Amino acid sequence: MLNLTSTQLRKAADLQDQIEKLQTQLAALVGTASKTAPAKPAKKKGGMSAAGKARIAAAQKARWAKIKAAKSGSVVKPAKKKFVMSAAAKAKISAAAKARWAAKKAGQKE
Repeated sequence: MLNLTSTQLRKAADLQDQIEKLQTQLAALVGTASKTAPAKPAKKKGGMSAAGKARIAAAQKARWAKIKAAKSGSVVKPAKKKFVMSAAAKAKISAAAKARWAAKKAGQKE
């Protein structure tokens, strides 16, 4: 069943549709519920009320306010200066890397 062609799959789907139509017609004649009638969608369980969400949001805001208030009293550390490389240093490193790669491609060891 796993090695069906697309044509075979299409035929199987068509047959399934025909079976469902016939079962529906039979159920209408006999007066019983069809076995293939679509079931009611499952009711969503759980969830949270708007009031519950608001309480959680308020509590989280209070926690952050408390943390920020505690931090504001302390000394703020200055940001570290970012290391910046000069253009000459970058060129020197690039030239050295190119030389290493050229040597490696030529079959030499460093």
